[in-house]
Amino acid sequence: MNRVQNTKLVLWLMTGFAAAIALNRYVFGLGVTTNLNDKTPWGFWIGFDVMAGVALAAGGFVTTAIFYIMKREEFHPLVRPAVLTAFLGYLAVVAGLLVDLGLPWNIWHMIIYWNPHSPLFEVGWCVMLYTTVLLLEFSPVPLEESSRYARVRNFLMRFRFPLVLLGIMLSTLHQSSLGTLFLIMPYRLFPLWYSHILPIQFFISAVALGLMMVAFESLISHWLYRREPETPLVGKLCGAAVWVLAVYFIVKMTDIVAAGKFGLIFNGNWQSDLFIVEILVSTLIPMALFAVPKLRRNSKVQWVGSSMVVIGMVLNRIDVGGLAMLDSTASYTPSWMEIAISLGIVSAAALAFLFVTERFHIWEIRPEDPQSLPHTPPSFDYSSRTWLGVPRIASLTKHTLAFVLSFAVGMAFMPGRKLHAEGIDSVTVSRATGIDTLCIDGNRDDQFVEFPHQAHISWIRTHKIPTSPADDTSGFALAGKDSCSVCHHLNLPGERLSECWECHASMYAQADFFRHDWHASPAGAKLKCDDCHTAGVTRTAQSAKKCTACHPFYKFTTIGVGATPAYHILSYTDAMHKMCVSCHVVEAKVVKDKQDLALCTTCHRVGTPPNLRAGMKWDISVPHFDNVVLPDVGLSVK
Repeated sequence: MNRVQNTKLVLWLMTGFAAAIALNRYVFGLGVTTNLNDKTPWGFWIGFDVMAGVALAAGGFVTTAIFYIMKREEFHPLVRPAVLTAFLGYLAVVAGLLVDLGLPWNIWHMIIYWNPHSPLFEVGWCVMLYTTVLLLEFSPVPLEESSRYARVRNFLMRFRFPLVLLGIMLSTLHQSSLGTLFLIMPYRLFPLWYSHILPIQFFISAVALGLMMVAFESLISHWLYRREPETPLVGKLCGAAVWVLAVYFIVKMTDIVAAGKFGLIFNGNWQSDLFIVEILVSTLIPMALFAVPKLRRNSKVQWVGSSMVVIGMVLNRIDVGGLAMLDSTASYTPSWMEIAISLGIVSAAALAFLFVTERFHIWEIRPEDPQSLPHTPPSFDYSSRTWLGVPRIASLTKHTLAFVLSFAVGMAFMPGRKLHAEGIDSVTVSRATGIDTLCIDGNRDDQFVEFPHQAHISWIRTHKIPTSPADDTSGFALAGKDSCSVCHHLNLPGERLSECWECHASMYAQADFFRHDWHASPAGAKLKCDDCHTAGVTRTAQSAKKCTACHPFYKFTTIGVGATPAYHILSYTDAMHKMCVSCHVVEAKVVKDKQDLALCTTCHRVGTPPNLRAGMKWDISVPHFDNVVLPDVGLSVK
């Protein structure tokens, strides 16, 4: 059983390392862990975790269709492992999607706010429903271990066939709709991968991948537990895969020839080379191997062929999901942290599979649990050697230690600069041409917003700055010699100029402005408790000294009469937009030749951010400009 134990140890190491990276992703945001940017918003997580993960889990509906619909009774030993693999696969897809989403806590919006015109709406609902169906399909397996739940198990068994039909229907819908997502980007996706029948191609390839995933899972699990491989059954799956792969190849090549794109295959560029590799690995070589009956009944050939189909079809999903969209204007290389999180999700799913396999009747004969094998007490001297206890306790100790150590290593490998400010770059200054220009690259996507610093200083010194929500000509005050404070409204103690991100430390979420630990730290303000709190009085925010006692010139916002001041400040993005757009809105209404000054494209020259399209409300909480409407595009600043 060394194979199982060693495999589990490696899987726990990978899971612990990924858990540390995932923790930082959720605490500090996407910018910490990903190389995604505005030009390439879909990367390794979508291509591998979501799109490939859904396809890899296709073995569930393929195997149940073979057994329940086609009545092929000989495949009964493969049904439970296939359903379990599919269920864990969809849970891994959900985990990967939650990592990739910028605001994962809003994923429930899909349930309430319907958009039936979007393929993502259909994919999301089908994945959610099919995951539930898989849970109900598999639930009788653990329930049969106890007679206490016999009624529940019998009730679910009565609806097994309807659940199978529902699962096949839902899988057919969303496996094809994943291809529908890319029909709207004919000029983004490289022509060899773009097709009007992408949904059909995705479904056929999912069936082929489902067959080979079941075969691969059978081979690797039997190897781990040193059981006799199910070579005859796997051989029949390989025989069926020949026909499915042949249909996939004919459909794909016919579409390419009909569209006049056949010559692109031999262009010699990296896209054509990638396409050739994908077709060879995923389709042609496995077809040639499995087409010979003697070869497909050989376990070694089954290993090679099934692995090639799995790798090739996963590559196809990664290509369509992002790799084939890259060109000279867009570059993307997955960060090691993206890969680590993906491997960690797969490792966690594999550990769950081994756990369930050892404790429930997934196979006809349950494999021996290495943790419960008979053991003999140690005969060595306890003072000279370490005994970790009985096998179950020893295994738990080793796996826990592996997880904790790898988690610590993962935390140590996190880049300190990214953790400090969620990947926000400092503002850089360029004086090569004698012009004082600030280049702001807030989300580190190499798309700079140029800010003419000297020009703005000159403008502030000669113009009036808005100080109230009055009309366009009143309520303004000259900045004069204090012009710097208009933008640089607060510096950290002992500094002449503080970077924006040092206080606005979160890219999209509010940040803690007060920072109690910093005020009490010897490395910070070095304040004692009694410096702010009255001795003998319960230490609360209400009873503490007002911040204006030390910071008389800073205005703290309050909500309601007599309310406690709010010590949270805007996110980096909202702060930058508030600072710039506030003046731009007014200036656009005053100066005749600058009506477009408040438009997004004035600063963001590479294109309007997708969340600021025309007709959408933009809430950046600007207190001095209530219900100001940006010209032409109908964006409102609340």
